[in-house]
Amino acid sequence: MEDHPQQVLQAAFDAHDKVTISFSGAEDVVLIDMARQLTDQVNVFCLDTGRLHQKTYEFIERVGQHYNLEIDVVTPDAASVDKLVSAKGLFSFYEDGHEECCEVRKIAPLRGHLLQWDAWITGQRRDQSPTRSEVQTIEADSAFSTDDHAVTKYNPLANWSSDQVWQYIRDNQVPYNSLHDRGYMSIGCEPCTRAIKPGEHERAGRWWWEESTKKECGLHIINVQEA
Repeated sequence: MEDHPQQVLQAAFDAHDKVTISFSGAEDVVLIDMARQLTDQVNVFCLDTGRLHQKTYEFIERVGQHYNLEIDVVTPDAASVDKLVSAKGLFSFYEDGHEECCEVRKIAPLRGHLLQWDAWITGQRRDQSPTRSEVQTIEADSAFSTDDHAVTKYNPLANWSSDQVWQYIRDNQVPYNSLHDRGYMSIGCEPCTRAIKPGEHERAGRWWWEESTKKECGLHIINVQEA
């Protein structure tokens, strides 16, 4: 029997002085809600790629207000974005994959941000996709650690199902992105996310033109590298 998510959160807070929660989706707000029950000192960040849905920006504001949090919005380097767009346009990922765009807009900003944190908490679940089937509740994050700075990743919801997440949201009146009501189950950047069709897996709407075992933007690349 694995620990309850709140126990994993408490373990993170007990083990590290500098802990931050990565926020973008429904799972992450569940973790914010649980963390708020443990401590008033909750740090939350989100990655603003510049390509998010309008409803996602509204959602970020609503979560901050609901929990009285100042969410740290992390943005990519403008010069790097300009260089990519000038060279390849705004939609090159449809032709040659999402990795390059995600590197500029998500991975590089996260790498810089995590230099100031000892641990980060994510909403990954094992049943979300083939690349996440072996996710552990506590992992050494080799992708964002350096020789001088080790980063630990906590995935408190690793063994939860989507039904458990949404039951918690309903029971505790947790805010969620209104796009979920329109069939968007896993929500990323607007050009790379679509609503899923009946019977499709919840992450089928992410990078739908690519093979399912490659659907990691790089934030959780250790799922692919260490699988």
